Amino acid sequence: MKTATLAAALAGCAVAFAGPAHAVLTNAQAEALMKKDGCAACHSINKKIIGPAYVDVANKYRADKNAQEMLEKKVKGGSTGVWGAIPMPPNTATSPADVKELVTWILQLKK
Repeated sequence: MKTATLAAALAGCAVAFAGPAHAVLTNAQAEALMKKDGCAACHSINKKIIGPAYVDVANKYRADKNAQEMLEKKVKGGSTGVWGAIPMPPNTATSPADVKELVTWILQLKK
């Protein structure tokens, strides 16, 4: 009986300390990544610069269950024609981890 209680307590601790599988960045952390990786030259959170505002990206793809993977591929490989005539160049120097974090953050934005 004591073994079962101990196992249950340890399992509860493991869940409590594991945290979420992927925490969403704060706006300050995201803005720092945007500057570091060059995204801020064309994008901002709330207004169109050369590329769309990130809140507009979030609104466009919010209901798409494949948005995370699809947007990560677009960021890494580039894109054209989705938001107008100006293409988004590939971001080959940006790490996959940064891309994943930024896309996760973008998709949770709301107007």
